[in-house]
Amino acid sequence: MLKRLRKWSKELIVLIAIFVIASFAMDRWRQPTPPVLTQLPALYTVEDKPVSLIALSQEKPLLVYFWATWCGICKTTTPAVNTLAQDGYNVTTIAIRSGDDAKLLRGINAKQWGFPVINDNNGMVSQQWGISATPSFVILYKGEMVSFTSGWTSSWGLKLRLWWASF
Repeated sequence: MLKRLRKWSKELIVLIAIFVIASFAMDRWRQPTPPVLTQLPALYTVEDKPVSLIALSQEKPLLVYFWATWCGICKTTTPAVNTLAQDGYNVTTIAIRSGDDAKLLRGINAKQWGFPVINDNNGMVSQQWGISATPSFVILYKGEMVSFTSGWTSSWGLKLRLWWASF
């Protein structure tokens, strides 16, 4: 019985290691080439407030969350991002091709989300960033991209990435 348990434990450890390595490899493969932030056009939230990603990322890491209202996985990751924003983490989001500002603002208010939203209704911002999948998570620190992942992730995974980015 003990031999069987050891064997299964070893196999489980190997499978976890393979999963972690594959996840990191996929993130590296899908990682976009970030634009030069100073060359981006001015960004505004759906509430018409100006946003400077460089300024927001100077003091502490900034999570830039690319999502869409039509994205199925985003329906599970957006509440986690909202929790981070409510907990005081530095968060800005970019909604990709999700309707006009008024429609987007109605949805945000109905769900009581507390994070700033930039409306990328024509997809230009996400194209400049090279974002090809939603959800995508970019972490900026001092104006530089220090981390990227796409697909489902947990709030703890995001917290860990934000913490790690500050080193």
